[in-house]
Amino acid sequence: MNPQILQALTEGKGIVAVIGAGQMGNGIAHVFAQTGYTVHLIDVSAAQLEKAVSTIAKNFDRQIAKGSLTETDKSNALNNITTFTDLKEGVQQAALVIEAATENVALKLSIFKQIDEAAPADCILATNTSSISITKIAAATTRPSLVIGMHFMNPVPVMKLVEIINGYATDATVSEAIVNISKKLGKVPSTVNDYPGFIANRILMPMINEAITSLFEGVAGVHEIDTVMKLGMAHPMGPLQLADFIGLDTCLSILKVLHDGFGNPKYAPCPLLVNMVTAGKLGVKTSEGFYTYTAGSKELVVSPNFK
Repeated sequence: MNPQILQALTEGKGIVAVIGAGQMGNGIAHVFAQTGYTVHLIDVSAAQLEKAVSTIAKNFDRQIAKGSLTETDKSNALNNITTFTDLKEGVQQAALVIEAATENVALKLSIFKQIDEAAPADCILATNTSSISITKIAAATTRPSLVIGMHFMNPVPVMKLVEIINGYATDATVSEAIVNISKKLGKVPSTVNDYPGFIANRILMPMINEAITSLFEGVAGVHEIDTVMKLGMAHPMGPLQLADFIGLDTCLSILKVLHDGFGNPKYAPCPLLVNMVTAGKLGVKTSEGFYTYTAGSKELVVSPNFK
């Protein structure tokens, strides 16, 4: 690994390519651009890229309204972002690439093969995966020592934690660099090893699954389950509302990774979760999950199915 590139990255310099302009990708682009990095935001959809930049601008406006950002800061940060629909063009000069595509193993492996072929030989390749094996992803490349997990929390501009996951072959200098870059972004890094679900989702997803199972078995309703966890356990958001926010399809994918990885029935997804995903009730992204989300309103209305 080139020490000069590592030093530049930890100082807030160099090109950072972000692949995927969805909710996580635009948030990651936001924090890097605000910190002064040159950001290449990449997505196959030009419309999605346009939407992402618009979202980033609106989020900067919220920071301005709170007094944590100036109009000049916003202008400078937006000028740091260039969009690309061609992956090869977007990563060919990058010092760090962060993949933030959908939580799908085949898709991620395909993307990493493409990145590996197009990015500079000493470029660090990171993935924002929340559960998929870093070692498996690294094996799709010719540079496993430069592959690492950099799992941001949603919403990225607000949440402080970055879960850093070392694969089997991740070089210690790469891990140290990602820790320092996270700190440069104003985040708090926590380094873990590569086992199914890592730490965040190995603990979180069984809790969410148990909450869904409690609803499925008629122990309590949506409001009651979330209220107990918010007021009794001091959680800022109940597990069912959080599942809606994460996306029920994403929750199901992570539970499948845990179940397959450990072979333990305690990680088996609740049948209610499976049915809801099959029915297309995915939470906030589809306006209906355990709650119904009314357009233009911040009010949560409990779905009649779960009263």
